[in-house]
Amino acid sequence: MYHGDLAALVALVLSGRRRQTRLVWSIRCTAMDWRGYGVGLWLVVKACALLSGWPDLVTANAVAGLKSHLALGYRPRRAEVVANGIDIDEFRPNAAARRAVRTELGIADDAIVLAHVARVDAMKDHGSFLAAMAGLPDLSAYWSAPARKVFPPRPNVLRLGRRHDVARLFAAADFVVSSSRRGEGFSNVLAEGMACGLAAVATDVGDAKLIVGDTGLIVPPESPDALAAAIRTLAAESAAARAERGSKARARIVENFAMPRAVQRYVDLYQSLG
Repeated sequence: MYHGDLAALVALVLSGRRRQTRLVWSIRCTAMDWRGYGVGLWLVVKACALLSGWPDLVTANAVAGLKSHLALGYRPRRAEVVANGIDIDEFRPNAAARRAVRTELGIADDAIVLAHVARVDAMKDHGSFLAAMAGLPDLSAYWSAPARKVFPPRPNVLRLGRRHDVARLFAAADFVVSSSRRGEGFSNVLAEGMACGLAAVATDVGDAKLIVGDTGLIVPPESPDALAAAIRTLAAESAAARAERGSKARARIVENFAMPRAVQRYVDLYQSLG
């Protein structure tokens, strides 16, 4: 959001309506490795830090995101954390979708399946996920990696490429996995998977620990062995225990991160700006 934040500030100044118009910036990530994105982005981020006292409000979608940007030099006059909102009607347990997707993909009804959904970016650490799956030959996963050969194939990992039916894919899985090494603020993937009734295994990046709570397991980033061990722990539980975890995971999202809650939070904030 850095370019958008900076452009909005410039546009507002040029408009001559600064006194009548409120300006809100948004932070959507945390602890990025800026070296991988070019000097241009880093300069924009530094400019945002220097100008961060100008907006009337700076929002962040994660506690960790706000903290990391304060460390970067952000000094907002007012800052608030507003977690992302999840569409709990779209992302929900769906027995019909579970059967249909498993039939389409040739996955047995009783197989334990992991879902890993992430764009191809170094921050997502696909390599650690694949290394973890190499140590879990009795489990299966589907993975939203592209068709091109960016990563080595794994016999127990089904590469699906870009998909637009993520809710269906989650409904057919048993766990959702996030292997990110850095950069996450509020992980939509974790929250959407949990809303579909999936227990989560995630690295301790961004607000993952806050999202997952006691419904899943959190492991250190860049540790395939720890990731594999956590997945193995959940997979070894009984079907009843897994179902209970899944129910608790959905309940956590419904209670804390449903879309209406996020919308109302923004409404209240905007109204408070006068």
